[in-house]
Amino acid sequence: MTDDATESAAPDDSQDQARTECPTAPRRLPVTDVSLVVLIGTSGAGKSTFARRHFLPTQVVSSDFCRGLVADDENDQSASAAAFEVLHHIVGKRLAAGRLTVVDATNVQPEARRQLVAIAREHDVLPIAIVLDVPPGVCAERNRSRPDRQLPAHVVPRQNRELRHSLRGLEREGFRKVHVLRGEAEVAAAEIELEKRYNDLRHLTGPFDIVGDIHGCRSELETLLTRLGYTLARDAEGRPVDAAHPAGRTAVFVGDLVDRGPDTPGVLRLVMGMVAAGHALCVPGNHENKLGRAMDGKKVTVAYGLQESLDQLAGESEEFRAEVRAFMRGLVSHYLLDGGALVVCHAGLPERYHGRNSGRVRSHALYGETTGETDEYGLPVRYPWAEEYRGRALVVYGHTPVPTASFVNNTVCLDTGCVFGGSLTALRYPERELVGVEAEREWYAPARPLITDAPGAREGRPLDLTDVAGRRIVETRLHGRVAVREENAAAALEVMSRFALDPRLLAYLPPTMAPSATSRRDGYLEHPEEAFLGYRADGVRHLVCEEKHMGSRAVLLVARDGAALERRFGVAGPGAIWTRTGRAFLADEELTGAVLERVRAAAERAGLFEELATDWLLLDAELMPWSLKAVELLRRQYAAVGAAAGAALPEVLSALERAAGRGLDLAHLTARQRQRAVDARAFTEAYRRYCWPTEGLSGIRLAPFQLLAAEGANLAVRPHDEHLDLIDRLVAADTNAADDTADTNDTDAADRKEPVLHRTRRILVDTEDEASTAAATAWWEELTGEGGEGMVVKPLASLVRTARGEGRPGGLVQPGVKVRGREYLRIIYGPDYTEHLDRLRLRALGHKRSLALREYALGLEALDRLAAGEPLWRVHEPVFAVLALESEPVDPRL
Repeated sequence: MTDDATESAAPDDSQDQARTECPTAPRRLPVTDVSLVVLIGTSGAGKSTFARRHFLPTQVVSSDFCRGLVADDENDQSASAAAFEVLHHIVGKRLAAGRLTVVDATNVQPEARRQLVAIAREHDVLPIAIVLDVPPGVCAERNRSRPDRQLPAHVVPRQNRELRHSLRGLEREGFRKVHVLRGEAEVAAAEIELEKRYNDLRHLTGPFDIVGDIHGCRSELETLLTRLGYTLARDAEGRPVDAAHPAGRTAVFVGDLVDRGPDTPGVLRLVMGMVAAGHALCVPGNHENKLGRAMDGKKVTVAYGLQESLDQLAGESEEFRAEVRAFMRGLVSHYLLDGGALVVCHAGLPERYHGRNSGRVRSHALYGETTGETDEYGLPVRYPWAEEYRGRALVVYGHTPVPTASFVNNTVCLDTGCVFGGSLTALRYPERELVGVEAEREWYAPARPLITDAPGAREGRPLDLTDVAGRRIVETRLHGRVAVREENAAAALEVMSRFALDPRLLAYLPPTMAPSATSRRDGYLEHPEEAFLGYRADGVRHLVCEEKHMGSRAVLLVARDGAALERRFGVAGPGAIWTRTGRAFLADEELTGAVLERVRAAAERAGLFEELATDWLLLDAELMPWSLKAVELLRRQYAAVGAAAGAALPEVLSALERAAGRGLDLAHLTARQRQRAVDARAFTEAYRRYCWPTEGLSGIRLAPFQLLAAEGANLAVRPHDEHLDLIDRLVAADTNAADDTADTNDTDAADRKEPVLHRTRRILVDTEDEASTAAATAWWEELTGEGGEGMVVKPLASLVRTARGEGRPGGLVQPGVKVRGREYLRIIYGPDYTEHLDRLRLRALGHKRSLALREYALGLEALDRLAAGEPLWRVHEPVFAVLALESEPVDPRL
């Protein structure tokens, strides 16, 4: 029996009669866990008491309560129309969210029930009627005893007459289950029994082997099951009747077992045996639906291979044909599996239909949706629903033959046209591994060539405006829900649409980084001591301090070959280099390609592609000099300040000296202006250290400090010493390549004579060892004394959480804090910032730290999704959120 037919069953008259004869016997009322329950009965029948006793208060929507909402008086009948508008709205919202909903109203009039049935159908849930048929005298007495409600004498008899007229027609009105409780005793003895939907198998977690359309190709099915590791069981005639996996895996068939192929009975015998033994699940295809109707004697058009199945089954016993009919009647339209993370159906299913029950859902699961057009072969054009799919569940389906199975927005079609001479394909889940066997021959000539209606790219249309517009909530594994305000999303959208690279390539944006706590040391705004103490307070003992390079943050996506990125990201090319805001780092595409080639060649020479089993790498790095990206900033902001100071201060000092010569006491003012001149010169020298000329690759330095991702792996969660060791190999490979060409006169090798990749210096720290922290502090002083920017202090283990009970339970520890040198801070805060340290020490760091943690969690979420092979729109969701958060107001100097 089908899922729809089963759930439409209602108690028959003989059952109701038996219950009337024994009114005190417990009456179990099956109620589907996601459905609309409509209580029907006259005023005073006890509907509200019944609802309170059997359902949660949040599940019950009462007309009296809604009347009170709109009129402050639950008995104000003049407010009924508005009250029912509110009731219907609430019911619709609950059903849309998949919540069991109970309507507490009289509902004795057909029009009132008709509106509720329509709402249930709109949301593809089953409407269930529970009738409280209590004698009118009892109802009248109950109403008289209520001081807050005095109904006219004619109301209860009228409602009772309307109830009597309704009882026998409730099924025709569309209610899929009708429970009639007659008399007070039966109402009191009733017990609600929640039933799972037939398609709800979320408790089954697999692993599964999901098999595409078979169409009577029994031999290929045997081969595929054997390749998947199943052991076939045969009957006395040698026919396969079961298959079991030694590791307990479960096969799932997406339908279309029958028609067109050479052995429909053999396929049915095997699949039915596996299902009966608990080794498999099966959903119906449109071909099973039609064959079942034909075998039941219904009038159908015999076409598309149906005649082959009927002829083959005619040679089987009547007992076997009866088993086939029962099997096909019992197939459920689709299944939710693995906690709802997997949906299996025949023709695909949008997210709004997952777990729902209606004829519309069953029809979509069997036949899919068409555009209303036909192609040149006279066949319907399928609506490409998978291109727009954004659901969390992986939808596995068949129905439309495709040359090869491929993932499109977290869906995959497994019908690879075995019966048409293609192949029979299965998906291992959760491994997401595709396994196939070639067809032994073309068993049936296709009406059109094996081409897909779905997009050919791996991910279809991976990105859509609706994925990022408006207020967003992004779920992250490490930091829970991260909110993105609408105005921030709008700002990010402008950047992405006007300035950013092709967003398909933007698999990651680096997070902002908070500075260490403000130092109280004389003459210092930032000092390593606060960073070490802060991490020690968070329970982090082992740290790594990395040199902070004099450049700009850059993310590199490097392809091993020309097709590597097209396979994963849908964009061909050598890769890309982008900034923290997703813009191309270098305007010169040829120079970008040259830098990527140096990294690719070094990774190849260092064996990283082989070692990490990938054909692409994602790296976090600093690209120098600073002037390479920020030349306009230097010219407009820093150079202008230096030039103005250089022009004005000598004149000021000259004027002060002339005034002093006339006997004015200006010593204090003169000393201050001389110090300002010294500070201005220091300011100019500070920013000039980060600028030098470049020509082609000459002068460019790239300092990678973290490998972010490779195919199937989020590398960013590995300890930092592992990253740095791999990167040292990468740098050494580039240096060696440059050394090998240093003496050549080959002009083509000129750009390879100078190393591009540079090592990131580092020192390890034990926060519980004073000598260790002192050595790191001395190292920082040496770096900054030589004009270096400073260092970044990170937990050696990379990803660290606070211990429970300290701060927010399980909260993330800052992934890194920057400790900048005194002279570098002069660039940031101005030439004479040391005169204002007391005021600068009041700077608020809370927002910056919060922003850094949120962006860090979003970045790791993107890398997790990328490693899991999720569709690019899912990867892009947290990446876009990072960009949106960057428009939050925060002091840019922090």
